[in-house]
Amino acid sequence: MHPGLEAPHGLPGHLVGFVEALRARGIPVGPSETVDAGQVVTVLDLMDREVLREGLACALLRRTTHRATFDGLFDLWFPVAIGQRGGTEDIELPRTRTGDIDIPALREMLAELLAQEDASERLEQVAAQLVEQLGQYQSAQGPSFSAYQALREVQPQTLLAKILAGLALGPTDSDFGTEIARRAARQRIDGFRASVEAETRRRVAERIGRERVAGYGVARQAEDVDFLRASERELTELKRSTQRLARILASRLAVRRRHSRRGEIDLRKTLRKSMSTGGVPIDLVTRKPRPGRPELVLLCDVSGSVAGFSSFTLLLVSALREQFSRVRIFAFVDQVDEVTQFFDPRTPLDQAMTRIFTESGVVGLDGHSDYGNALASFARRYPDAVTSRSSLLVLGDARTNYRDPELSTLRTLAGTAKHAHWLNPEPRSQWGSGDSAADKYGQVIEMHECRSARQLTEVVSRLLPV
Repeated sequence: MHPGLEAPHGLPGHLVGFVEALRARGIPVGPSETVDAGQVVTVLDLMDREVLREGLACALLRRTTHRATFDGLFDLWFPVAIGQRGGTEDIELPRTRTGDIDIPALREMLAELLAQEDASERLEQVAAQLVEQLGQYQSAQGPSFSAYQALREVQPQTLLAKILAGLALGPTDSDFGTEIARRAARQRIDGFRASVEAETRRRVAERIGRERVAGYGVARQAEDVDFLRASERELTELKRSTQRLARILASRLAVRRRHSRRGEIDLRKTLRKSMSTGGVPIDLVTRKPRPGRPELVLLCDVSGSVAGFSSFTLLLVSALREQFSRVRIFAFVDQVDEVTQFFDPRTPLDQAMTRIFTESGVVGLDGHSDYGNALASFARRYPDAVTSRSSLLVLGDARTNYRDPELSTLRTLAGTAKHAHWLNPEPRSQWGSGDSAADKYGQVIEMHECRSARQLTEVVSRLLPV
């Protein structure tokens, strides 16, 4: 048994370890789902790996968005093989007369396989051989494997034209048919790359342990992705989850409002009423609450460095507009402008963000973030925006490009508002480093680290006023 693949507690313990890995990646799996998975394992053919995969997925997953993370962890905890895969001798990589792998011939063979409809099994074998013969290298800790090295010379992404030629598109094919074929070819290329990456993770897990590989090699849930490092696909997935997160926040606000209707204790009246019981305050008297939805003012940095964080937060707040009596949104790069009118339930976020940069005055001559100038112009141009009934939320990384941070202006705004908070997508350890004025701003306004959607949801659910 390889050192990274021991199962000292048998199949039940192995299954529990798999469940713990799912939880560590943000997939909620409770005791009942774990028991269901144990029952599934007792009735399925454990030699049929894909049937086992689907059975465990049905028992453990609650949302389709969890599937990609589940598959990555399943491949580590239930690998297709241990060591070099068997059956790869059925297909042989082309070689030159000197015995080296013939890269041009290998590219031709790969293009032919990718153009075939039923070559998935042979492509898996090619992927395994690529990792074994091209992806192996010597690290400081011993032999290891690299997907980048395995694909570096083959470069399957450059085979699109050859694959399309192999799909036998005729001269009469329409542009629509050609585009469909092009997308199918790209999907096959992406699938082959995914096979190489999965094979690499499997081989590396045998050497250093599946837990370590899962820590960096398996995709996180969209809600756990760092805003400042999120890819376009991850940001798109985040936007899809906005309505669900908004419902969670709305329900939490509703509970807080329900509890707030009880009112605060009126100490004066309580003590007066306790005179009839010898000064013992048996019956508490509360002040009648004055319900009223608060006003929300957002001041957002929409520059490129924090655009993903700001746009997602704006989308989340837009979905919560009905929870407030009034919402005003101001955006800035080096100048500030009100953009409330661009956000409504019928306008997609991408369109709203485009209108911000084309129809509003958020970018001046410089075009670099200038928090000090934005704060000063906000206080000067919109003196009535922040009142004693307002809750002020500032969104941004507080990187001022070494310019005056205008701390006095922020101090005045925070002092005027009923609540004032700053949401920062950078790690707390980087506050105050370089051109960051987060440490200075943090002395004036309460600043919170919000690096992921999950963290943002937790922070906002605590901070939003009732």
